[in-house]
Formats: sequence, C-alpha cells, structure tokens
Amino acid sequence: MSIVTAVWFVVVAGFWGATNPFIKLGSKGIESIKASSPFRQFVAELWFLITNWKYLIPFVINQSGSVIYYITLASADLSLAVPITNSLTFIFTAISGHLLGERIKSKKTILGMLLVVTGVTMCVLDKVK
Repeated sequence: MSIVTAVWFVVVAGFWGATNPFIKLGSKGIESIKASSPFRQFVAELWFLITNWKYLIPFVINQSGSVIYYITLASADLSLAVPITNSLTFIFTAISGHLLGERIKSKKTILGMLLVVTGVTMCVLDKVK
C-alpha cells in the first residue's frame, strides 16, 4: 500500500466523520412524523429527508466518501483500509461534533483519540512501501 492510498482512506474517514453530526442535525424532526400505516410512515420519512437540504447535502458528501472508499479498495491492503477508515471516522465525528457545540465528555476520550491516531499512524508506517 502506498502513502497516497493511505491518504485517500484518511479523506474517506474525514468525509464520513465530518458529515455524521450534520446528518444528525439535519434529521431532527423526523421523529415527529406520524402516518397511518408503516408504508405511509416510510414514504413520509423518506420525503422529509430528501426534501431537507440540511440532511441531503451532508448525506451526499458522506456517500461521496463511500464511492472514494470503494474505488480506493482496489489498490489497498484490507488489513489497513478498515482500521484507518473506521477508527479515524470516530475521530472526525468527535471533532466536528465538538465544533458544532457537542461536548467531549471527558479527558479520557481525548486520550483515546490520541491513542487511535498514534496506532493508525504506526500501522500505516509499518505497511507503506
């Protein structure tokens, strides 16, 4: 795996993680939708989401990350692809959530984030050719 491939996985994690809090914010209000049948409920909720730009824009960016992930997997070592994207997605989610006003609950969370970044960096440096 090359360093370029690893960078693309970090980009994917950024797309996924940075959009998660925005998707959460954009979907507020969906719980108040009520319909007379399960099918109508599904359609009403789907309509709510696809007509809500606060949800739709982050969702499209998030799915763009999935397309990049799929393309990058062709030249990647799976033993690195999954840990890089999944663990760094958590980091980006926590950071973007914090920037939107969510509190990071404890210093242990910050320490854990630093350890995750350190571990991913070590794994990448070990595998990069």
